[in-house]
Amino acid sequence: MPTFELELVPGLLTTRRDVAQSFGGATFGGIEPAVESKMVLVYSDPSAGEAHGYTFDGQAEDDERGPLYYYTGEGPKGDQQLTGGNASLRWHKEADRTVHLFVADGWAPHPVTGRRTGTRQQRYIGQMVVDDLEPFERRTAAGADGELRQVIVFRLRPDPAADYPPLFKAQDAVHPATVTQAVEVDVTEPELSDEPEDGAGGSVPVQPGAVEVETEAHTTDETTANIPGGLRTIRRREAQLVAAYKAHLQELGHTVRAHQITVAGVRGPLRTDLYDVTDNVLYEAKGTARRSDVRMAIGQLRDYRRHINAPDDLRLAILLPGDPGDDLRDLLGSEEITLVIRTAGGFERFEPPQN
Repeated sequence: MPTFELELVPGLLTTRRDVAQSFGGATFGGIEPAVESKMVLVYSDPSAGEAHGYTFDGQAEDDERGPLYYYTGEGPKGDQQLTGGNASLRWHKEADRTVHLFVADGWAPHPVTGRRTGTRQQRYIGQMVVDDLEPFERRTAAGADGELRQVIVFRLRPDPAADYPPLFKAQDAVHPATVTQAVEVDVTEPELSDEPEDGAGGSVPVQPGAVEVETEAHTTDETTANIPGGLRTIRRREAQLVAAYKAHLQELGHTVRAHQITVAGVRGPLRTDLYDVTDNVLYEAKGTARRSDVRMAIGQLRDYRRHINAPDDLRLAILLPGDPGDDLRDLLGSEEITLVIRTAGGFERFEPPQN
């Protein structure tokens, strides 16, 4: 039975055994549900994860919604599924469980001699939640058998209901990789249902079909989640735009791929939207045609082009849901970037002027 004797304060150094004795849960898995305590205990060890092909775990750069921590789900071989511990973490809110993040930090000392033992020490980071807007990403990584597969990379945020903010250290935010690498990957993956069974965060079976890697499997344009609705709507619109244009290119007989880029010093990979292998065109899509989004897309394309291994005549293109107007079309033309917009009848291209 849990004793609840351990006080979880961010920065606390403890062991998995002490946590289990206080709150329940096992001591060997990366994601341990503690049912009686209504907790999900998450143990992260970025250095150990490297050996198993997990190069994603750790604190990412803050985005428009604040701090973000990546955590790779369970499953050493084959495509990871939203079952077991992964399901418990994904639907912790539906099950009314809090999430608590620990990061491996050295080795526990012997209680008498003070010498190092073989027990991994855990530093308590704080209480977290799975991101409402984008709970997880699908990424390509090698499994324990060396085969490439799809892994689930959870996006964890500080829980606004927690008594204390999470406490990260410098090494949590630094990617251990020393090289920059870009690999070409498929833009489709086995589709996962993103609804819990019986509303309790249980196992979720793989569903037939395919979905863009950078999106979740959604069937509606709107959401009832308690997060900024406009941002989610824009993300959905962007994902649907990418899917529609991908289908358009494939109908023309084109091969469509994407790139996953691992950059030294950056936690989590960069991911391009679409790469038309047939015409050697790299696309960045946006959910709106606002000036700020067009400017961002230009920067992203320039950044991606530095890293990907494509033929020298690679062309850049921006995919938008509508016409951004004359001035922004002129801007893209001056940057030698193709513009593709969605129309009532399909898609329209605006090629940059030839020099």
